Amino acid sequence: MPETPLWTSAEIVAATGGTLAGPAFEATGLTYNSREIAPGDLFLALKGARDGHDFAAAAFAAGATGALAEHAVDGGPSVIVSDTLRGLEALGMAARDRTSARRGAVTGSVGKTSVTQAIKAGLDLAGPSHASIKSYNNHIGVPLTLARMPRTTERAVFEIGMNAPGEIAPLSRMVRPHAACVTTVGPVHIEAFADGEAGVAAEKAAIFEGLAEDGVAVFNADVAFAAVLEAGARRAGGRIATFGSGAGCDARLIDFQPHETGARVRAELFGRPIDFQLAQSGFHWGLNSLCVLLMLDALDVSLDTALAALSEFQPLAGRGQTMTVHAPGGDFTLIDESYNANPLSMAAGFRSLGARQPSAGGRRVVVLTDMLELGDQSEALHEGLAGPIDAAGLDLVHAAGPEMKRLYDDLPGSRQGLWRETAAELAAEAAMLVGKGDIVMVKGSNGSKASLVAKALAALGGAA
Repeated sequence: MPETPLWTSAEIVAATGGTLAGPAFEATGLTYNSREIAPGDLFLALKGARDGHDFAAAAFAAGATGALAEHAVDGGPSVIVSDTLRGLEALGMAARDRTSARRGAVTGSVGKTSVTQAIKAGLDLAGPSHASIKSYNNHIGVPLTLARMPRTTERAVFEIGMNAPGEIAPLSRMVRPHAACVTTVGPVHIEAFADGEAGVAAEKAAIFEGLAEDGVAVFNADVAFAAVLEAGARRAGGRIATFGSGAGCDARLIDFQPHETGARVRAELFGRPIDFQLAQSGFHWGLNSLCVLLMLDALDVSLDTALAALSEFQPLAGRGQTMTVHAPGGDFTLIDESYNANPLSMAAGFRSLGARQPSAGGRRVVVLTDMLELGDQSEALHEGLAGPIDAAGLDLVHAAGPEMKRLYDDLPGSRQGLWRETAAELAAEAAMLVGKGDIVMVKGSNGSKASLVAKALAALGGAA
């Protein structure tokens, strides 16, 4: 056990107003998943589809030193509270208040996780830092990430997401960020918003409601609903910093040139010309990188440190990871964009794929599965992908799912590859999707199982 634990039972009692049942204890971490317990963890007995209290004994057997629970549990000591989720929130806010860490918060229709982790890469170079892992961005993930923040943290960044109206503002108030950003706004989760993208924009702008005094509101000035974002930022007070392609932006994109190992970016930052390299080749990373620079600046990270971090930051799993697959029929390049998809990220992906040059005889191939949560706009938004595909000059389209059938039927015969009802069926025919020298991008919503196709393609040979 380290000299300074993450939490003592006395601190948990003080933060939550709970009562200690059993002997005092110390915790070096915390989790609500009994299968992820590490020795020294605090087990959070949350109630969801399953009641976490039923797994407390297993958590203690795995090495938990204590539990946060609503009643006494078998196996070890616990702090008893009336509601474990509210108790977790209280722990998160106590962790926030016991450090002097500068905090950032990230939301947006596209790019939240990648931008959050790119910011974290800069924070890591600047000193002791902390950040969301995976996509821990909801009503459990945000307070959990806060509660896991070490006392010595100097800077931290938190991802904040939403599925419905009214979810972002409470999470932002919990984080109380010194800088908050909106990466972009698009038709994502629009089935939950009666006013479509305008409602999405207003919900994203709610991240500024939690800004600390003199905080910085960062947003994409190129989006159609930038005025909604600006209005939210002005209501919050503090300083506004914008990124985009317009002359009035604090971070202005001048040029983005992808190459084999990433891209070169030319931009202006607060009126100063800058020229830097990325390890990312997707066109959306032109603006993403400027968002990262503005956030790091607001979190007191030097420009040199920020650029060094960006130059080394690699694509995350399912978000642009690229590999060479040594298949029996010949090598091909696989770009795995299977984690998620919406009309904005689809168009960006097509443009990025179109900018790449296949080897002799190779083609630019895209494999698509359904985009989800688009409500009554789903048919039009799927059919609307034909234009960006044509503009990018892609050679062949394979598709899976009933929604992607709408797009597939709109394509010229020369561009139609295979269509199957499900991603699993398409994955079973992976060898038919690709040829020697091809560059193949797999993209679709997580729920429509695009990852099955990406894994099947990678399995055609060794990956380097």
